[in-house]
Amino acid sequence: MTAIRVLGISGSLRHESFNTALLRTAGTLVPEGMALTVQLLHDIPLYNGDVEAAGLPAGVVALREAIRTADGVLIATPEYNNSMPGVLKNAIDWVSRGKDQPLAGKPLALVSASNGGFGGARAQLAWMPTLTVLGARWMHRPQFYLSNAQQAFAPDGSLVDERTREKLRGLLASFAAWCGEKASV
Repeated sequence: MTAIRVLGISGSLRHESFNTALLRTAGTLVPEGMALTVQLLHDIPLYNGDVEAAGLPAGVVALREAIRTADGVLIATPEYNNSMPGVLKNAIDWVSRGKDQPLAGKPLALVSASNGGFGGARAQLAWMPTLTVLGARWMHRPQFYLSNAQQAFAPDGSLVDERTREKLRGLLASFAAWCGEKASV
């Protein structure tokens, strides 16, 4: 059986990002038949139409191809000022350029980790208009929001609480099924 290839994109550039740690932990919790690769956004420049006119930067080309070849995309979005982070929105804006936009029809799920009490829920809601216009097949349920992330991770980056790991496992199992439905749509 071919593994379901999921691209995990972290919306944070911080070295000790809770959202990157969440994706790395997810990689250890994926169900059998799923593989998760984490993509960081350090090589994506700020969007500039002049740069685009000269040709897509290598980091953008690589991200577009990684999305295109993945069976699904799992985005870990921080919440900044009750909304999505600029670095992640910028990357998605770059990816969306051109007629061969790779998120169209792509199974996609969101997770978030935040120091706040809402766990990034408002950031996930803020993504709805963008993901809708791009035609991504967003899996709305189950949802995964990790509140008080500063207390949720061990020094090695793993999740401390078994119930939280089980909730993440459940989301990943649902996402595997969601990605599998892609072929039948």
